[in-house]
Amino acid sequence: MSEPSEWLIYRGAGEPHEGIEQLPPPPPWRDFAGRGAPAPGEQDGDGSADRRLGGYRHIAELHRPGAEELEMINAALYLRRPLLVTGSPGAGKSTLAHSVAHELGLGRVLRWPIVSRSELQDGLYHYDAIARLQDVQIAAHSAAAGASGVESAQSVGSYIRLGPLGTALLPSDRPRVLLIDELDKSDIDLPNDLLNVLEEGEFGIPELERIADRLPGGEAEVLDDDGNKVTVRGGRVQCRAFPFVVLTSNGERDFPAPLMRRCIHLELGRPDHQRLATFVRAHLGDEAARSGDDLIAHFLERSRSELLATDQLLNAIYLTDAAAPAGRDRLADLLIQRLDRPR
Repeated sequence: MSEPSEWLIYRGAGEPHEGIEQLPPPPPWRDFAGRGAPAPGEQDGDGSADRRLGGYRHIAELHRPGAEELEMINAALYLRRPLLVTGSPGAGKSTLAHSVAHELGLGRVLRWPIVSRSELQDGLYHYDAIARLQDVQIAAHSAAAGASGVESAQSVGSYIRLGPLGTALLPSDRPRVLLIDELDKSDIDLPNDLLNVLEEGEFGIPELERIADRLPGGEAEVLDDDGNKVTVRGGRVQCRAFPFVVLTSNGERDFPAPLMRRCIHLELGRPDHQRLATFVRAHLGDEAARSGDDLIAHFLERSRSELLATDQLLNAIYLTDAAAPAGRDRLADLLIQRLDRPR
């Protein structure tokens, strides 16, 4: 067991030192060093699956979701309907999307994190009109504006990038997985705005629809959310395989009935000891799960009357295991503070 001060990197002494060199590797869910292009045969180039599923996910494969959870996931797959997943923070709502993509080999999860300012078009596509105007002005000043009307029309696609929802709706033989994360943080209009797109599985890009008759074959190349060039025909994106859409909510608000009837609803309950232990094992390994068993039990006991998140439990087990401070329980309590405490 380390002395209380031995694990401290920043000591508050005011004297510069090289203590940063002693910093251990980051927790797996905060490790961004693996970002980059995926190796041949890999699906995840940004490390998000490892951060969600855990670096020890091969051990976690021993765990199976509950019967109701499996049934609702498969119902959404069969019916080609969005899956609305509600539950407390850290219950595994977002991880579900990564788990399905990993098991079914559906590639990188397309993630659309919702904030209060999010609008439908943010998820569909972005047209950079300012960049196009600047390029036109530069071309005019350099006397290089002799392009034909067809070439000018073709260039419009260079300024369009599909968002996560737009990319998920591209025509393909296999569905993509789309995570619309924390929909309850949106403004009042977004859930209703999603209805038509999720029902019809298509949308138009007006900037391309207007010039479709001037494009060769009515086609234009745009960038998708993966950074790849894709072809849009007639200015419209129409899916062939409806994506597996996971909408998550912390239950902070009610959604309109038209959205609810178009979704399969899954509510994730409070995880039990076994599920929490599997969660810890997936991210930190067997030894951490064994040594943190008492923290898991204490976390479960507190969660009966307090709003807590499993992320807090992971933080506490990792830090008390890596730093092994003398005041282990005190430090764990500092890290696992109730989220519903009065302000």
